[in-house]
Amino acid sequence: MMKNINSKIPFIALATIMVLGSCKNDVVKKENPILEYIDDVKTIHAPDKRVALFNIDSKAVNNSFVLKGESNLPEAVNELKTKLNEAKIEYIDSIQLLPTAEFKNSNWAIVKISVANLRSKAGHSQELATQATLGTPVKVYKNDGDWYLIQTPDNYLAWVDKGGIEILNNNDFKNWKKANKIIYTGITGFSYTSTTGHEIVSDLVAGSILELVAEEGLFYQVKYPDGRLAFVNKDEAQTYNNWLKALNPSQESLVATSKQLMGLPYLWGGTSSKGVDCSGFTKTIYFLNGMVLPRDASQQVNAGTIVDKDKDFSKLAVGDLLFFGRPATDSTKQRVVHVGMWIGDNKFIHSSGRVHISSIDKDATNFDEFNLNRYLQSNRMLHQNTEAILELKNAALFIE
Repeated sequence: MMKNINSKIPFIALATIMVLGSCKNDVVKKENPILEYIDDVKTIHAPDKRVALFNIDSKAVNNSFVLKGESNLPEAVNELKTKLNEAKIEYIDSIQLLPTAEFKNSNWAIVKISVANLRSKAGHSQELATQATLGTPVKVYKNDGDWYLIQTPDNYLAWVDKGGIEILNNNDFKNWKKANKIIYTGITGFSYTSTTGHEIVSDLVAGSILELVAEEGLFYQVKYPDGRLAFVNKDEAQTYNNWLKALNPSQESLVATSKQLMGLPYLWGGTSSKGVDCSGFTKTIYFLNGMVLPRDASQQVNAGTIVDKDKDFSKLAVGDLLFFGRPATDSTKQRVVHVGMWIGDNKFIHSSGRVHISSIDKDATNFDEFNLNRYLQSNRMLHQNTEAILELKNAALFIE
């Protein structure tokens, strides 16, 4: 009996701490009512810190309150101030709106290497959050030494070192968008100093975008964002406009693209043909078919249209995304931790260890019992009208 009683003590203590902590938070908010307004605005405008920055706090100073922190959402900051003014709460505004003054006239940059590794914090030892491929336009918000806080076209916020991007003034960026371009359609390859194809300028990955300078025989002459000139084999690329016009994403093209990446190693944070995590794989498949999906599996699950939640795989069509994880309970939210793409015949392709095909058929040699047991739902992305999916044909992402 003593053992049972003692085993309850940590739980009781924890519960007491939680209650006291909750009470403390309530007291803090009562003493500083601005915190409640901050929470309300953040819930509406920046519920996902991966894609929206609203790091605002408030501190009481000399019978007043100081608003401090930073945000890249001027409309959210203005709404917060409006609410405080309406409530007749006096405050001192010390919020830093991004971009910082240094980047007011140069808020754009272009990825200038085959794959830029984007980190969760400034520093090469920090977590790899995502990647951006050559030619990707990004917004620049601030810097920390040689590191820059940027936002990718899918709104993902991350840090990149100076070697990965070329910062342009706004006029140069507009000229870059107007320029003709090519897209690299091979999985991996190289650009060269001349049409002999002997000396390499850099490596290339699927989806690399380069400015088109001229055509010379079997090669495109191209220009990198930092001004380097190179030649790319026409057999491995297309003009961007022709590629865009020919885009007709289909079940067949999605499967074909996914199988070109077979065996690619799993890489946490990877979204390129150098390595992919699970959502980076599905994102890459769709990007090479002209569709930009949200970055993470927990974001992709909110895109498209739900087609199944009951393991009724007869409802699925080729190209649908399958999501796996932990279902919601009375006290916890659903947690999505993995995603793959349905390719028919009871099979899905996904990145786990490497890109490979698994089956939900219990009699198949590649039966994936683990993922079947944690299956949550399937969503249809193809030909779905949703704000969460950016279609390149309808977006001036790389061209005006």
